[in-house]
Amino acid sequence: MIHRAPNYLLYLNVLVIATCGLIYELLAGTLASYLLGDSVTQFSLIIGVYLSALGVGSWISRYVETRVARTFIEVEIALALLGGLSAPILFVAFAHIAWFRILLFGSVFAIGILVGLELPLLMRILRDHLDFRELVARVLTFDYVGALVASILFPILLVPRLGLVRTSLLFGLLNAVVGLWGTYLLRPLLSQRGLAGLRGRAFLVMGILVVCFIKADTLTLWTEEAILQTPIVYTKQSPFQRIVVTEDRGAFQLHLNGHLQFNSRDEYRYHEALVHPAMTAMVDPRRILVLGGGDGLAVREILRYPSVESVTLVDLDPAMTGLADAFPPLAELSGHALSDPRVTVINRDAFVWIDESDQTFDAVIVDFPDPGSYSVGKLYTTRFFNLLRQRLSDQAVISVQCTSPLVAPQSYWCILNTLRAAGYDALPYHAAVPTFGVWGFALASTRPLKLSADGGPELASALPQGLRFLNRSNLASLFQLPVDVQPVETLPNRLNDQVLVRYYDQEWRSGG
Repeated sequence: MIHRAPNYLLYLNVLVIATCGLIYELLAGTLASYLLGDSVTQFSLIIGVYLSALGVGSWISRYVETRVARTFIEVEIALALLGGLSAPILFVAFAHIAWFRILLFGSVFAIGILVGLELPLLMRILRDHLDFRELVARVLTFDYVGALVASILFPILLVPRLGLVRTSLLFGLLNAVVGLWGTYLLRPLLSQRGLAGLRGRAFLVMGILVVCFIKADTLTLWTEEAILQTPIVYTKQSPFQRIVVTEDRGAFQLHLNGHLQFNSRDEYRYHEALVHPAMTAMVDPRRILVLGGGDGLAVREILRYPSVESVTLVDLDPAMTGLADAFPPLAELSGHALSDPRVTVINRDAFVWIDESDQTFDAVIVDFPDPGSYSVGKLYTTRFFNLLRQRLSDQAVISVQCTSPLVAPQSYWCILNTLRAAGYDALPYHAAVPTFGVWGFALASTRPLKLSADGGPELASALPQGLRFLNRSNLASLFQLPVDVQPVETLPNRLNDQVLVRYYDQEWRSGG
């Protein structure tokens, strides 16, 4: 007879088992997306490998003919060690080994096999204590409830509060607790001779995981510095992204989910090129909208114009728009732009906000991250640009950052062609930013854009004083495309068929 009521083992163990199993899958998918890019492809592969491994584990369980209870506990202890250490091991491995993908999918497959073994073994242990129909109904019910709990906790609480590494270690500890607890609940079914060894291994695994949990920040910092190859001076895990600031040779760099966003040494080239072509194409622009750009550097350039009455900045992540407060060097670099009384910061999904807002603007600066995922790619679709048209005044001009036309020509021209498919007159232009190389932009309007005799757009307003990169003559030169960045035929990027994300992944994976 199982010690105490079998319901305790059934309800709690099945819930923990299902929750831990899905958490390990979500961790692997998130890590793969974070480290390798292309979130949809990586998650799809992780899910496929994991589900197939569950089937293999269930099939292997048929060969466990004796000592079922002991095997169940051994599986829990093994899963605690492998699953709990999976995230820290993968983080470290990415920075130091060339065969990371093999390790990633191998660990997912091994974890899936162990998870696939758990429920069949547990059901066999309980089959003598519950009616078969009742057993199957309860086990599957709590299995699905556990999956729901994991899917809710993972993005809302676990990753924002604990981070990926500590989440992995915490659920490894839960598996170890289940294994240890099982040595007491299943004591009548276990050989007394090996009981002390089982408990000893469970305590050993728990000790390892606790030490790693305590040292998780040190491990994460060390690994990220190895990946980014520069000292880290600030980190924050928000509900939306991992924010890391590094410092190198007197300058600092912002990284989001491992991708470099700017280098303080030369960011002025990028932001001047992004902002001033649009601002000078209008007479006295007053109401300006910035989409993305939560660092405040584009807003700094906008505020150079005395005609500006209001700037609305829409950025999804409060941690990003609050970074200047948490990291004073950024506030200094941006000229405390986000503290200016003319600036309103809105933390919303730009796609949703554009659809709901009733405001109109004279200029729009689109400074979203590169379209490396479908969640970002939707912000470069014909649907989004059509929604944006509703927020434009009659003479409004927009500028869009469009990735590198040299490294990713299909991606670059896809954005230009998408703007045109949405009814804009769009002009391509580029600038040299030493940290990134040749970088591409688009100047667009619902009215025809006129070119001056020097090949650049006609200036309706003068460039402000104090610029470090642009003047009237080299502004025009930005619109003169070299031979190696000439137009490429692409499909437009649509909400139901985001070809841009596929172009981007293919080009940067091969050439970036």
